Amino acid sequence: MNVVDRITSLRGLMKERGIDGYLIYGTDPHLSEYFPDAWRSREWISGFTGSFGKVAITHDQVVLWTDSRYFIQAETQMSGTGIKMIKDRQPDTISVDAWLAKELTHGGVVAIDGLTISAAEASVLEQKLGAKGITLEINIDLVSPIWENRPGLPKTPVIDFPVQFAGCSRSEKLTIIRKRLTENRAEATLICQLDDLAWSFNLRGSEVKCNPLFTGYGYVDQQQAILFISDGKVPSALINVLNREGIIVKKYESAFSFLEQLNAGSFYLDPDRTNSLVYRLVAKGNMVIDGLSISTLLKSIKNDAEITGMKNCHVRDGVAMVNFLYWFETHFGKEKITELTVGEKLNEFRSEQANFMGESFSPIVSFGHHGAIVHYIATKETDIEVQPDGLLLFDTGGQYLDGTTDITRTIATGKITSKQQSDFTLVLKGNIQLAKAVFPENTKGYSLDTLARKALWNNGLNYGHGTGHGVGHYLCVHEGPMAIRPEYNSEPIRAGQIITNEPGIYREGEYGIRIENVLVCKKEFQSDFGSFLSFDTLTMCPIDTKLVDRQLLADDEITWLNSYHAKVLTELGSRLNPEVLKWLKVQCEPI
Repeated sequence: MNVVDRITSLRGLMKERGIDGYLIYGTDPHLSEYFPDAWRSREWISGFTGSFGKVAITHDQVVLWTDSRYFIQAETQMSGTGIKMIKDRQPDTISVDAWLAKELTHGGVVAIDGLTISAAEASVLEQKLGAKGITLEINIDLVSPIWENRPGLPKTPVIDFPVQFAGCSRSEKLTIIRKRLTENRAEATLICQLDDLAWSFNLRGSEVKCNPLFTGYGYVDQQQAILFISDGKVPSALINVLNREGIIVKKYESAFSFLEQLNAGSFYLDPDRTNSLVYRLVAKGNMVIDGLSISTLLKSIKNDAEITGMKNCHVRDGVAMVNFLYWFETHFGKEKITELTVGEKLNEFRSEQANFMGESFSPIVSFGHHGAIVHYIATKETDIEVQPDGLLLFDTGGQYLDGTTDITRTIATGKITSKQQSDFTLVLKGNIQLAKAVFPENTKGYSLDTLARKALWNNGLNYGHGTGHGVGHYLCVHEGPMAIRPEYNSEPIRAGQIITNEPGIYREGEYGIRIENVLVCKKEFQSDFGSFLSFDTLTMCPIDTKLVDRQLLADDEITWLNSYHAKVLTELGSRLNPEVLKWLKVQCEPI
């Protein structure tokens, strides 16, 4: 079936069951951003492959909400399907509930698979629709009955993640989690998100492309810990190790019956990170205490071993990047290089580095007008050759046993225009100002976001995506709970957290520019006014100074750029062959 046929089939089920509107949020029961193919219901129903979006289907309308990263991509991929796009996270965006209230009449019924919506969001949606006389049913799966040949869940084995990289044993982590439970007057908790689960149990998997994750749940109370995971995924020798450490391994499918029969008393759950069916199942027999997932916060604050590993892997990643940049400069114009070629060569150079485990996300390599598509992924159908006199943007990263990297560079392939140079320099100013930030403890990300945008705002420019996201330690390249973006987030930036710094500018039909480094937050100093924090830049790779208009940079920004390049040269120099080192010295010359 094509997209139109799938929508028709789903509408047939809606009619049979008296459903007026159906929502597909397109995630898995663990509310993941990236997940196995078995859960890609949004992509299956719409053809849209982006990582964020919500689909609403009525008997005469289908709409998709997505954000500015995917506006161009969504329009292209859904062309001819009849699906309309609503630009999400814009000042005039109509919400899902408001749209449904406009389209449906009083007494209407809206349904969703409760495994794919958080408890918090389901509760808000239920209240808002209820106020309009519309009922929300959260236990309706209309996708499975019509998805022919739906992929199964992967059955790849998990691995034991060494303490030398993790910096903290499973037993130590469980002790900390139990202490936090006591502090919150709770007896038990459920670890639902896959990266939280992998971190808490010092395990890694390979079920999700570019993310070392496995599907499961983790239950922890004061007496026991249970890992719910499909049969065969944990080798018998590892099961014995886990059992000796007080961790019981049970079937993934048994988690629901276990929770249904559980009477732990007070149960700590994160309503934003627990699907609504699981949350309501627990709430039937227990008093639920709401709060940020304990593992999510603990995971975000890296220990000394994790920070050391992140620093080390960023140096090796920098070597791969510089080797690629040298290769590009010496081969461009002599052989055909396409967007796909660039991604392949970057992966090739990374694979030469110690502890490399694969890409941390699908490479975003875009030349010319493709650069304006924020999360453009080249395919055989869209791949274009890199030409002279344009801008090449590449946003890539690597997974290493000792850390995860994420870097974006934009380089000139020949002559540049004054507009390109001005845009690039304004983006660079934002990157530098955030990197140089000193701020008091408990500062929220939205307060820092303005530092990266001010130079652009002063010139009537902006970008639609966030400025910074957390980065996991050999885990997901996108990690919470903190973020640097305009929207309010109650979680402050804390010492030990690792976060990206990636302002940009995108001119549709022309080009895109983004400069991204990874930062680690650290304690800076103590004063009479409290504790202050700052950032260190972990990413080690030169920035294309050919695109820099020196006149637009303040003295402190020039000093930062020159100091950064001096550090890149120092950190990478001894690891490069003489020809590449000679080239790097030129790239790192002070401006």
